[in-house]
Amino acid sequence: MNKNEILKQLEKLGDEKIKVQNRKWGADDKQFGNKLGDVRKIAAKIKINHELALELWNSGYLEAMQLALLIIDVKKLTADDIDKMVKFNKYPRVADWFYSYIIKDIPGKDKLREKWMKSKDKMCLRMGWSLTSGKVARDSADLDISGLLDRIEKQMGKASPEEQWTMNSTLAQIGISHPKFRKRAIEIGEKLGVYRDYPVSKGCTSPFAPIWINEMVKRQG
Repeated sequence: MNKNEILKQLEKLGDEKIKVQNRKWGADDKQFGNKLGDVRKIAAKIKINHELALELWNSGYLEAMQLALLIIDVKKLTADDIDKMVKFNKYPRVADWFYSYIIKDIPGKDKLREKWMKSKDKMCLRMGWSLTSGKVARDSADLDISGLLDRIEKQMGKASPEEQWTMNSTLAQIGISHPKFRKRAIEIGEKLGVYRDYPVSKGCTSPFAPIWINEMVKRQG
């Protein structure tokens, strides 16, 4: 299948109800409203096709970009390629897939993290904080945790929604993974109130940092 054939197939599989849900997560009308299972099925048929993946990514359609991440050859991407892809994307859900499938385990990710943490681009910042959150939890020896808390306290309340979500994740991970800073992390969360009233399904943990921290610590104990 070529790019146009795939776009037609995605359009045929679209669902207006899913489009409405996607809009709640920041999607515009350049989407088809596909079930993620359908996107994965198409990817399984194509397997790895780097050039096709780049064409789908550059189409700008939400589901085509998700599909691209499943069939791209990560080893062929340079740091510059990755930076341009992050800046091109405008969908938070695609950004989270990008983190999981492209960024999370690549060599040199910390250099990209440091670059993105200094960026003014909201998607670069989202990715930078995603990587920082993971680093806080798994490999924090060279991080200035106190400095991160200072920045979060100063910036999170007025950050863009794209940046705020993963900045809040970093705040929660600090509280969960670092007992020394737990009290301050909870105090910052209470002070800022970000996601305090966020609706959650039954059985799910609130993203409000104080609740999130206390629940995860309780599970550890």
